[in-house]
Amino acid sequence: MKKLSMDELKRLKVEEFKQKKKFPMVYVLDNIRSMHNTGSIFRTADAFRLEKIILCGITACPPNREIEKTALGATKAVSWEYFKKTTDAVKSLKDNDYIIVSIEQVEGSVNLDSFTPGKNNKYAVIFGNEVKGIDDNVLEYCDYNIEIPQFGTKHSFNVSVTAGIVAWDFYSKIMPDIIS
Repeated sequence: MKKLSMDELKRLKVEEFKQKKKFPMVYVLDNIRSMHNTGSIFRTADAFRLEKIILCGITACPPNREIEKTALGATKAVSWEYFKKTTDAVKSLKDNDYIIVSIEQVEGSVNLDSFTPGKNNKYAVIFGNEVKGIDDNVLEYCDYNIEIPQFGTKHSFNVSVTAGIVAWDFYSKIMPDIIS
């Protein structure tokens, strides 16, 4: 057994990536404090060819050496924009027909494995601060609140791990029918 080379993996070049059809999902980062988490989320967005990332509040923006330590160049491929206030970003997404989804443990939240995304919908998925979660004012705009079932002693996943789990879940449910 041998590892595949970069040529054998047939990865897209940045310009090819930008031209390809994207999965209609936007990740909204609500005051993420760790630049390593932000960089890791950029890599996840690249891997699943998400539409873009919206960075809000204290979330650092590229170019940034600390983000690049984990992004490994994904910031050059994945589209992003910045909003000072997360509520402004979410209002803009709602105005553009995105379904707003929080990944948060709240009353009435739905387990991720029970959520079935629609194939013809656009989703904006909000991830909150590593300590405080998603701001309460932002939660008011959400159409769905989803949580990932957990069975250990901790009450949360790392935000970058959560972003990967959510992307894979949506991909496994609907993405193969949307992009190739």
